[in-house]
Amino acid sequence: MKKIVFVSGTRADFSKIKSLMMKVENSNEFELFIFVTGMHMSKKFGSTDMEIEKCGFKNIYKYINHDKYYQMDKALSSTIDGFSKFIHEIEPDLIVVHGDRVEPLAAAIVGSLNNILVAHIEGGELSGTIDESLRHAISKLAHIHLVNDEIAKKRLIQMGEDEKSIFIIGSPDLELLNNTISLDEAKKYYDIKFKNYAIAIFHPITTEINSLYKQSEEFVNALIKSEKNYIVIYPNNDLGFELILQNYERLKNNERFKIFPS
Repeated sequence: MKKIVFVSGTRADFSKIKSLMMKVENSNEFELFIFVTGMHMSKKFGSTDMEIEKCGFKNIYKYINHDKYYQMDKALSSTIDGFSKFIHEIEPDLIVVHGDRVEPLAAAIVGSLNNILVAHIEGGELSGTIDESLRHAISKLAHIHLVNDEIAKKRLIQMGEDEKSIFIIGSPDLELLNNTISLDEAKKYYDIKFKNYAIAIFHPITTEINSLYKQSEEFVNALIKSEKNYIVIYPNNDLGFELILQNYERLKNNERFKIFPS
């Protein structure tokens, strides 16, 4: 039976790859392994590794790749070390990664240097700043490309990737939309009593770290000034997220805001 490892470092990539993991888990031809790391393992961001456990997957390996203060370069080197030990233990046939963060980059580096096939989901996209550089680096290390559309496919071909290795699959998380709970159920579960509200989220742009506190301060000022109701979700844990959370402190104990780590 072929062994396939999926790497998940954030709430975002898990939603993208969950449907594919379920298909592998239910297959008689493949054995699924999940390497869980990154934001999933942080209490500050809601310990979302528990959400993966709730799905009932059998082979889940958890790895903490950062200390109290998340630094992208240190997280990269730590993940390379941890994932290398993991793949030498289970000897997978395929590694599946998603997106543009340091965790999939680490897995792609380990896979390519150990002659293990690497499949990259949603390569060929443009997102700007360091994320885009990481995404393209992962694509260059991958052997199989599972992309959203013709535009992404064309971009990978322009980067020198073999057209025969590129497959258009769309966005895998669309399959999950058919199985989501109703809005009323979600509001009850999270104790959201607003009738009308907006969802607010502010992610750090790592190349704008010097102005990030001011940016997030103005963002929070605008939310407060609007006098509307908001569900506020924590940012990802890229460089500078602490500056955003400092400004979110001003929203606590305000009845117009419900704040969630994830």
